[in-house]
Amino acid sequence: MRDEEWLRLDRQICFSLHAASRAFNGVYRVLLRDLGLTYPQYLAMLVLWEHGEMSVKQLGERLRLDSGTLSPLLKRLEAAGLVRRERSAHDERSVRVRLTDDGAALRERALEVPARIAAATGYGVEEIRELKERLDRLTTALDAAASDTAGLPTAGR
Repeated sequence: MRDEEWLRLDRQICFSLHAASRAFNGVYRVLLRDLGLTYPQYLAMLVLWEHGEMSVKQLGERLRLDSGTLSPLLKRLEAAGLVRRERSAHDERSVRVRLTDDGAALRERALEVPARIAAATGYGVEEIRELKERLDRLTTALDAAASDTAGLPTAGR
């Protein structure tokens, strides 16, 4: 393939992932409307449903979000009565976040979301598992490459 062919939009894996992400967000937007959640809020709730109370810093690390993005998201969840944020008694610099009773109860209503997303993809359970594993490996490789920019390949295909 000629070098200029690599610069076509339809050759870019990043754009395919971006387009898939936007398509996922569109389906999630519809499914989460009844729960009163946005997609990022749903992700935060997933972590809290799985792990319970944690620091805002830990939640941000888990979601790969900085505090400037996470804080307003948590404020909206708190205003909706789904989470509660409190300064840690042991370290006043740390803010803890935990589910309220309403936030914990919302989990039952959210149980159908993953199955509906899977159905929307048209993939079977095994195909979804394999795709997720491949994407996780891709993320790990890209994280490693980004942390060592000197190690990024410069030429060759």
